[in-house]
Amino acid sequence: MRILLVEDSRDLSEGLLERFRGEGHAIDLETDGAEAESLLRHASFDVVILDINLPSMNGYDVLRAMRARGDRTPVLVLTARSEIDDRIVGLDIGADDYMVKPFDFREISARCRALVRRRSGEASNVFVQGTFQFDRGARRASLGGIDLELRHREVQVLELFLSHLGRVLTKDEVADRIYSFDEAPSLNAVEQTMTRLRKKLDGSPIAIRTIRGLGYIASIRDA
Repeated sequence: MRILLVEDSRDLSEGLLERFRGEGHAIDLETDGAEAESLLRHASFDVVILDINLPSMNGYDVLRAMRARGDRTPVLVLTARSEIDDRIVGLDIGADDYMVKPFDFREISARCRALVRRRSGEASNVFVQGTFQFDRGARRASLGGIDLELRHREVQVLELFLSHLGRVLTKDEVADRIYSFDEAPSLNAVEQTMTRLRKKLDGSPIAIRTIRGLGYIASIRDA
């Protein structure tokens, strides 16, 4: 997942960054509401974790601005407010989920996976095709019961393509989805990751092909 965390609490944000990066996700942090709203006008993410009490612009206004311009990115709202009216406001203006602080980091991770899954029309964390399985929760892929031993970056790419089967993704799009802003990847690094992943997927029902001049496309091989 490519995640934007909008949170001004240092302790909480550091904990969330450590959690998601440890799971192999790309996550960026904004601590100011207005700066987050500006960023969201120019960059795309799989999910936004949005605090309500922010400097410059509160989370509700950030969310309203997103939905007003047609941005459908899943948003999980974080707040210390437990009143039911506050939850209703958040959901009514376009939040997809809601968590009240304090919360368990395992739960927020699971909720983010569910939001991304829901957006791509998938009901389960486990993708199964023949003897191939990919478990988004465990971040593991196997073929015939044998673990493919994917690296974090390879898991990110595989997850991306399984969520976009049949759609051409450019190298830039792949890089944008698997690297945070402070990592500054090269397109050569994307190519190397693709090469390693395709080698590990050899013999599986999942094929990732290069479309010359355009990018890559994933599909299910014919039986």
